[in-house]
Order: sequence, then C-alpha cells, then structure tokens
Amino acid sequence: MAITAQDVKALREMTGVGMMDCKKALAASDGDMDKAVEWLREKGLAASAKKAGRIAAEGMAYATVIDGVGVVVEVNAETDFVGKNEKFVDFVKGVAATVATCDPADMDALMECKYNGTDLTVTQQQQEMVLVIGENIKVRRFARFSDGVSVPYIHAGGKIGVLVNLEVTGDIDATEVGKDMAMQIAALNPRFLDKSQVTQEVLDEEKKILLAQMANDPKMANKPDQVKEKIVMGKLNKFYAENCLLQQTFVKDNEVTVEQYKDAVAKKLGGSIVLKDAVRFEKGEGIEKKQENFAEEIAKLAK
Repeated sequence: MAITAQDVKALREMTGVGMMDCKKALAASDGDMDKAVEWLREKGLAASAKKAGRIAAEGMAYATVIDGVGVVVEVNAETDFVGKNEKFVDFVKGVAATVATCDPADMDALMECKYNGTDLTVTQQQQEMVLVIGENIKVRRFARFSDGVSVPYIHAGGKIGVLVNLEVTGDIDATEVGKDMAMQIAALNPRFLDKSQVTQEVLDEEKKILLAQMANDPKMANKPDQVKEKIVMGKLNKFYAENCLLQQTFVKDNEVTVEQYKDAVAKKLGGSIVLKDAVRFEKGEGIEKKQENFAEEIAKLAK
C-alpha cells in the first residue's frame, strides 16, 4: 500500500512521534493506522500517545536574544502549574535556543531540528518532557529575527512574549525604546504596527460601519454626504490611534504618540530608529480550553 505524506502527518498528530518513525511504522503496518500506532507503542516511541490528545492551552510564551538573533516562542502545557515548573521552563528556553541556531523554515522543520545540546530532535525531546512531567506538552509556534536589533519582553512570567525588531543607525542604544514599545504591544495588543499596514479592505469596512451608524442616528442622517465624509475621515484617524502601534498614545507619556516618542529619543541620541517588525505571543490564545464540570466529575467518582 502506498504511504502518503498525509498519512505520515496524521499519524504524527495522533502520537507526537517524529516523521521518520511514523513513516517506518506505516511501512511496517502496510499503511494501517491502528497497527502503526500499536507498532510505535511496542517500540516505546508512543508511550505519551494518550497524553498527546489532551488540550494544552497553558504553558509559556518566551522571548530572548541569542548571539544577536531574536526569538519568541510559545510552548503549551495542560496546567498553569506546569508552566512554572523549572524543567518545563528550561525546555522552553532550549526550544528558543534551537530556533536561534537551527534557523528552521517552519514548525515541521523545527520539530526535526536537533534540540539544543542533545542528539534528540525537538519532537523526541518534547516526548521526553511529556513522560517526565506527565502532561501533554506542545511546541506551538515561533518567530525569529536575524537582522537588525531585536528587543525581547516577557510579561507576567510568560503569559505574553513580545519581540520587537528595529533598524538602528548611528552608534546608539535603542534597547529602552524597544522595551517600551514591546511593553505597549503587550498591554494594548494593536492590530497593526503602523497605519500604512491598514489595508483598503479594512478601511472600507470601517467606513461602511461608520456611515451605517450615522444613517441610524436621527441627528446625523440628514446631513450632506460631504459632511458625513469629513466626519468619517476624522473617525478613521481615531481608528488609527486605537489600532496602530505607532499612532497610539504612548502609555508612559500621553502627550505624544509612540512614533513621536521613538523619533524624539533617536534624535536626542544622534541616530535613527525604525520599527521593522514585532511579534506578540499570548499563551493559549485561540486554543479552546476544556471546561471542567466538577459536579459531573464527582458524580462519576461516586459511582
């Protein structure tokens, strides 16, 4: 039976085992998925298979700079308690170091990289952590900046990790500016870094909503179209100020925007600072957490 890449991927998602071992298991089992899982368990490779299906929405977001390379990662666990476990934290830091040195193209490539300082792949090291800690653990995502100046920020012990990437000219230290911007991103989570990133589609949708609001307002409904257009443009500036980092009011000084603060500091130091990119990871965002029904659990135990 021909074994497809989709088969290998499906088995990997079921068991958490590396791609090469999944391929071997499928080949040894004539493509039968159940037999392949059994084969992996017999080989001791899928001892953590049952845990792999459990929801992991806690854990840690972590940002750092290693030898000039900026990295931000999110690694999930099932409970907040494990997210503070020293072995788990060390594993997360090792994943970040692996991203920095291995420069993986995507998550699949990262999981096949040699985990920092070992002969194991990241997938295999992740499986080891599952066995040691006793919870499902999953490396979820990463971002990496090799150019420019990267500044990391970790909020609330790993609830949020932010990595800001700057282009700096002149012999100046932009660390404080980068950290201030990262803290603002952590706190306000802007949709865009700059108003130039706002697409026409987003602007059209905002205009549509604003015009509909005016049509439903008795005081505004009969105003001339050109007046409505001016009002819409004014409200779009407010949209930029609320949704775009550089146009937001700087949280440490509400007299200036983030962009004005950045440029003022750069000028004072005798150089320039350009925001090139930024990534914000919040642990568990977008993952549907399991809702526990404790009364139901107690009832089950009482039977």
